[in-house]
Amino acid sequence: MPLDIKIPALGESVTGGQIAKWHFKNGDFVKVGDILLTLETDKVAAEVTAEAAGTLSIAKQPGDDVVIGDVVGQIAEGAAPAAPVEAPKPAAPAPAAAPAPKAEEKPTNITEFKVVPKPEPAPEPAAKPAPSPEGRITRKKMTPLRKKIADQLVSAQKTAAILTTFNECDMSNVMALRSKLQDAFVAKNGVKLGFMSFFIKAVVEALKAVPQINVRVEGDEIVHQHYYDIGVAVGTERGLIVPVLRDADQKSFAELEQDILGYAKKAKDGKLQVSDLTGGVFTISNGGVYGSLLSTPIINPPQSGILGMHSIQQRPIAVDGQVVIRPMMNLALSYDHRVVDGKEAVTFLIRVKDCIENPARMLVGA
Repeated sequence: MPLDIKIPALGESVTGGQIAKWHFKNGDFVKVGDILLTLETDKVAAEVTAEAAGTLSIAKQPGDDVVIGDVVGQIAEGAAPAAPVEAPKPAAPAPAAAPAPKAEEKPTNITEFKVVPKPEPAPEPAAKPAPSPEGRITRKKMTPLRKKIADQLVSAQKTAAILTTFNECDMSNVMALRSKLQDAFVAKNGVKLGFMSFFIKAVVEALKAVPQINVRVEGDEIVHQHYYDIGVAVGTERGLIVPVLRDADQKSFAELEQDILGYAKKAKDGKLQVSDLTGGVFTISNGGVYGSLLSTPIINPPQSGILGMHSIQQRPIAVDGQVVIRPMMNLALSYDHRVVDGKEAVTFLIRVKDCIENPARMLVGA
């Protein structure tokens, strides 16, 4: 009796998704544990594996919406079919003898006439066909994740009073410290020391200094959070996702970099779980990796703040009355003005700036 392939339970609040890809074709033989298909949900990508060995029969196609318990195919259990035996190829026939060349024919009279054919007129160029509208656009169904992102962004704009404040920071000291420590850091920890771990630590220090930003709104209540789970926005082929680094205040720079690297690999492999993406208190988004110079990031509800990092540019600035060239980064803090006042937002951003421009303080906890 064929075994039904059903959409399994995918975690709390996930009721279904969309078939993104079958990894085998209809009629293929599959083994126990083979990944049969990838399912897109509004949070993560999930994989459905074969629970028996046999021949695959596909019932639902990529792009189809499914819910938990839906039958998307079957496996006819049985051993793998034997490979077909190739019949021996017949021997190639012997080549036929070439015909003997004809004797050269002599003209029957003394004078030969050469007839030159009259050239035919060139054909008129064919009229160009009218452009087909079918090749000018491609219509593609939204994935559940993209729909979720769209709904969340619209919801944030409708429910929160989003305001953005800006500043800039001199990256000279953090770049010099990073360069000085890099070799020893990699040798000891097996990962590179990046800028993101500095900004995570700076955000934690700023949240401690301005706890009014570490809040969320629930109905008519303001919930103060006394922990520091920081989300880091990551762009993937599926869309923007925000894995959360738990208890960032208790982790070293090396542990933060290892967490970031681990999440990046899980995102690339489609292995992120719903639990990896929930519960953050604040988000950091680095548009600088794509070349962004300035932006106004949208907060990730129910959080009340998000920090936007941008590309580093060599710019002239005034230092002690002198114009010097320094590597500068624009910073943007978007916040929910319903619960965060302008003074608090500016104080928070200045604290981040101070930590980045004096990174040694974070290393020694000053």
